[in-house]
Amino acid sequence: MSILTELVDGLRGGRIEVVDLTATLSGTTPVLELPPELGQTARFELAEISRYDERGPAWYWNNFRTGEHTGTHFDAPNHWVSGKDLADVASVPPRRLIGPAVVLDFSGEVAEDPDFLIEVDHIKAWESEHGALPADGWLLVRTGWDVRAGSQESALNTDESGPHTPGLSAECARWVAQETPVLGMGVETVGTDAGAAFGFEPPFPCHSYLMGSGKYGLTQLQNLAMLPPTGSVLVAGPLRIETGSGSPARVLALVER
Repeated sequence: MSILTELVDGLRGGRIEVVDLTATLSGTTPVLELPPELGQTARFELAEISRYDERGPAWYWNNFRTGEHTGTHFDAPNHWVSGKDLADVASVPPRRLIGPAVVLDFSGEVAEDPDFLIEVDHIKAWESEHGALPADGWLLVRTGWDVRAGSQESALNTDESGPHTPGLSAECARWVAQETPVLGMGVETVGTDAGAAFGFEPPFPCHSYLMGSGKYGLTQLQNLAMLPPTGSVLVAGPLRIETGSGSPARVLALVER
């Protein structure tokens, strides 16, 4: 039996589960908020064209407007100035949209401290128990933040001092981007960087180092709690937008049960 036949049989028989890691896009989907003097991303908007009526008697469809980096989305290298001469989202090789994934669970730490920062030693400790990070695969960070996906205020967790969300320290972001074999990182928060990362050196280090290394980001993932620490396969499906810096994406995980 061929490998693909085995895969199909596994899906049909339930031995392989498809876990949807995608947040639903709607007008309430949280979006990043930058300082007011900077450009802002658009919220998701749906505009009805027709719905089985005089505008179109047998069909229902809509126009939509949104930012490339709204909801569960894919960051391409050209999203950041450090990767400005690298690939746009339309140029990402299809082979790099499918790969092994590992899940590092820091939900306990984040429950105690929403500003929790992951350090290199945290990841090395995980590797000592589970093995090396996967070559050409995804590092997925579980923080429990996906429960906040329905609320802008809860997802950004902002007070007078700024947003408070977890992420990687600047050195950890550099290490993941430059010294590990992963092709990208996925998170449950609205962006790959921690809420306080505007004040890091460099600012927004996950974006700076990952994009500058030709790697990718996935944000606002759901259901990471349903994945094992190792052994799943991630499938990312961004739109192929010419010159685009990213795209909303349907992200799935294949898990052997």
